[in-house]
Amino acid sequence: MQLHELMNPDYADNPFALYRKLHRQGPLIPAGNRIIISGSHAVVDALLNDRRVGKNYMESVRLRFGEDAADMPLFQGISRMFLVLNPPDHNRLRGLVMKAFSAREIKPLREMALTVANELVDALAAHRTCDLAQAFAFPLPVRIICRMLDVSESDAPELGRLTSALVKVFDPQISPADLQAAADAFSVLESYFSALIVSRRHSTASDLVSLFLRSASDGDRLSHDEIIANVILLFLAGHETTSNMLCNTILALHDHPQELACLKQNHGLIPDAIQECLRYDSSVQMLYRTTLEEIEVAGQLIPPGTRFFLSLGAANHDPLVFTSPERVNIRRHEGRCLAFGGGIHHCMGYRLALAEMEVALAVLLTRLPEMRPVTAGVRRNHRANLRGVSALPVEW
Repeated sequence: MQLHELMNPDYADNPFALYRKLHRQGPLIPAGNRIIISGSHAVVDALLNDRRVGKNYMESVRLRFGEDAADMPLFQGISRMFLVLNPPDHNRLRGLVMKAFSAREIKPLREMALTVANELVDALAAHRTCDLAQAFAFPLPVRIICRMLDVSESDAPELGRLTSALVKVFDPQISPADLQAAADAFSVLESYFSALIVSRRHSTASDLVSLFLRSASDGDRLSHDEIIANVILLFLAGHETTSNMLCNTILALHDHPQELACLKQNHGLIPDAIQECLRYDSSVQMLYRTTLEEIEVAGQLIPPGTRFFLSLGAANHDPLVFTSPERVNIRRHEGRCLAFGGGIHHCMGYRLALAEMEVALAVLLTRLPEMRPVTAGVRRNHRANLRGVSALPVEW
């Protein structure tokens, strides 16, 4: 198998065919010189939790885009995100960010999500149809992260557009035009948040930017550029992944009407339904790791410097772990869903993401119980890594 096969647009509408192909070819699939693809739950779970496997971000940039690309402000900025770092740098940055992020308890954020979700539905109530992606799923997490950062919600649409352009740089392959668009988006976001940080330098408020500025450990503080990079990271993580996951969840439930009917009768099953839909059709499809030393995986010795493309989607459909994986079962209690990753890079904001999705689903089921997708109008985003939709028309 070659990497470009992961980008096949045919898989956008039916990724299960790709998952089955990965499972047929075994736990370790050669895909080039020291490049391995895996969709095995056991392999993916093990590698995500193995400290001998980590990130080699700037080297991957050089391999993908050439030596000069490493000097681009786009990649220099991303290289300061704790998402792409190994210990001890990862521990330092994530620890400082966590000090601020943990100060925002989930309960008030859940209440914030409820308020925003109801506001969005209020704007739809007089209509009988809408594009749920653009009118609800995408604005919801953007408005919440804007409130957490205390930035104007009038900026939310443009910030959302910019992060959508930027996040494409995490796909396995990207066109020159999309790379330029990502670089331009990063430049605008960098300037926007730089000015915001300067304005909050002496703030005593409880927004995330002010908390980042005050976050410290043994005298160590986040630098100006580190705050910029990791605020952008939180915006990326808090926007695109959750937005697409909401749309994937709606489509998955409506494709399984018996499960949806059961959920409508018992909203207490919403947390389980969210977990199952995360497993069934996760927005994040792939993670990348590099072996830092020789390790043994699935009975094979893997040399250092080997790049792994780990298919979370396939791992979450591994028939060795999940019974009837291509079916939604909201009462499923088997295996471990890998949608939020694992190990030291396990998604820091997963509790917030779960709260947002649970609140969003509860509001939609309560206030728009007859809502159903207009399947002919659904448009998949044809992304290899961040699976979702660009349009989700619904009617009620």
